[in-house]
Amino acid sequence: MAGILVSSSLLLSKSLPSLRCRREIVGARVNAPRVHLGVVSHPKLSSRYLVDEMETRTGYPIARHDTKSSDDPRVIAKLYAIMEAVADRVEMHKNIGEQRDNWNRLLLTSINAMTLSGATMTGLAALAAEGSPLMALKLSSIVLYVAATGLLLVMNKIQPSQLAEEQRNAARLFKQLRVQIETTLALGKPDINDVNEAMEKVLALAKAYPLPLLGSMLEKFPSKVEPARWWPKQRSKQGFVGKIEGKNGWTRKLEEEMRQVIRVLKQKDLAEYIDLGSKALKLNKMLSISGPLLTIVGALGSSFVGTTDCSWPVMMGVVAGAVATAVNSLEHGGQVGMVFEMYRGNAGFFKLIEENIMSNINEKDVERRENGEILEIKVALQLGRSLSELKQLAAIAECSEEFASKLF
Repeated sequence: MAGILVSSSLLLSKSLPSLRCRREIVGARVNAPRVHLGVVSHPKLSSRYLVDEMETRTGYPIARHDTKSSDDPRVIAKLYAIMEAVADRVEMHKNIGEQRDNWNRLLLTSINAMTLSGATMTGLAALAAEGSPLMALKLSSIVLYVAATGLLLVMNKIQPSQLAEEQRNAARLFKQLRVQIETTLALGKPDINDVNEAMEKVLALAKAYPLPLLGSMLEKFPSKVEPARWWPKQRSKQGFVGKIEGKNGWTRKLEEEMRQVIRVLKQKDLAEYIDLGSKALKLNKMLSISGPLLTIVGALGSSFVGTTDCSWPVMMGVVAGAVATAVNSLEHGGQVGMVFEMYRGNAGFFKLIEENIMSNINEKDVERRENGEILEIKVALQLGRSLSELKQLAAIAECSEEFASKLF
């Protein structure tokens, strides 16, 4: 019993220093001074600034609403559904654009190969003796010319290079619309007006750049050249006439500036691209008629080879085939239809700028307008100008021959 007590006292004496050390450490931790860091603040960006910034980068107007936003999850679900459909349309237009660009190359190569082969066989038929060789070469040449004429009529009707340009434009514009919807969702609390506006823009784009060929294909040879329109018609705005100076970035001087820019756009840029589109359309019409006529002439000349001692059938068959190849290469190799669509699209771009400016100027309630300074920056960037150059353009608009846009 005494041994047990001795060993216990020894163990207790050994453990006391460690217990004291632990107590001192704990006390030090408890009594350590506390450092107060305060509230960490993060810089905040207004939703209006983010919207203006996104509009400046994408060149696509983003909706603004003064109504109170909704927390309805169905609104967000609808916007996500529209965004998924838009993303799918981007891929569809991209793939179909590549397909129709392939059509242009493959059809042009095939038609030119058949036309040149028909012309070659016509020349060989003139050198062949009478009998089966002559008849075989004549028939082969006629078949190739007729087949080339049929394919050329189809190709001139649908204009694959123009179809490819339409689909490229549609893919780019649907991408812009997807970015706009993503921005609306990122800014938070969208309302039903955002859903309706997104739906209208999807439908307007689908109408401007249809996917199918049959039934809804755009007219490739319109009687009148008009700017392309891929945005919904803007509703007439209402409001009261209030003070303008210094409100929401607008002044009377800025309003007059924007009106002068619109005047230059209408008189110079828009009119110039409509005129260029008309010239491209006339050239395309002439080439589209000339190509099939020349292949028909080649077929007729080939059919008369060997029936007369004159050389005119051979001349018709060979020369018409060579000229038809040159005409087809100029029309479809030079992609005249694509050039026409490009001019039409550029005119539409200027028309969109004009309508965007006018919709703000016609809004009587200045607070409901887009910020005037932001709009001025957007217009300057869209026209490839600095702010000082835009002001200078507005100042000399009436007496200057300068175009508004420096981009194209």
